[in-house]
Amino acid sequence: MKKDLLKLLDLSKEDILHILNTADQMKYNQKHGLTHNHLQGKTLAMIFEKNSTRTRVSFETGMYQLGGHALFLSGKESQIGRGEPTEDTARVLSRYCDGIMIRTYSQEEVEKLAKYATIPVINGLTDFAHPCQVLADLMTVRERQSRLEGLKMCFIGDGNNMVNSLIVGGLKVGMDVSVACPEGYDPDPKVLAFAKTVTGSKFSLVRDPKEAAAGADVVFTDVWASMGQEGEAQKRRAAFEGVYQVNDALMALTNKGCMVQHCLPAHRGEEITAEVFEAHADEIFDEAENRLHAQKAVLYLLMGEDRPC
Repeated sequence: MKKDLLKLLDLSKEDILHILNTADQMKYNQKHGLTHNHLQGKTLAMIFEKNSTRTRVSFETGMYQLGGHALFLSGKESQIGRGEPTEDTARVLSRYCDGIMIRTYSQEEVEKLAKYATIPVINGLTDFAHPCQVLADLMTVRERQSRLEGLKMCFIGDGNNMVNSLIVGGLKVGMDVSVACPEGYDPDPKVLAFAKTVTGSKFSLVRDPKEAAAGADVVFTDVWASMGQEGEAQKRRAAFEGVYQVNDALMALTNKGCMVQHCLPAHRGEEITAEVFEAHADEIFDEAENRLHAQKAVLYLLMGEDRPC
């Protein structure tokens, strides 16, 4: 049966932990020079309708390290950008390749691609969800804190795709999650509805970043205006500036040893100060590196011969 990674809402706690355990093994193998070319002869089609640094480099490098090959397809330079129906793209690529990764705007486009493809589809980012990033985030937190369950995660900023996936991923693995964002910039209603159903973990949505950060073990933030929202930058700055920033005063409210995570790129002086960013740079760039290992785990579990996920 074909498997996809479209959003973390589709995964169980056991699924997420299985991916993280596999990612740990992938990282160990790569660091120790152990052969792990599990996808030899396999090809991943990578569709990019949004710009990328980390997603493209990590997926392409990951396929190479697994013995496979990745094809870059730009939305501007392929038939996708000229209006070819998603269902036709899905069926054509299914005849050529062994998996598809797509980075685009609409979650509905990813879901439609998966409906018509006969090969695994991976969501590299949409306006609704960023599952691959949050798998790397959870991997990084577990590496440094030795656990996930019982920790408190907080997010300061816009209720965007990152916070949507962080809420789902964090709650599913047993973390408490607190989110602070301005009124009118809340996470997606489907995610908030999911959060109400969770037992054993606490969730809160507040307006005061200090309330969200109190007693936190890891603080997350992201830019105030994501890709596609450049026209709203001035309005968003007015809503966020001076309040929704990770700074020394906010970090003083967190637990001792609290981590900081940022999916990058970071706008120093806006959502995070340069001082806090540099104080936690090792953690942030571990997070960036772990995109490679977490995505290799996803690729292996979805595209490998055994498909044990």
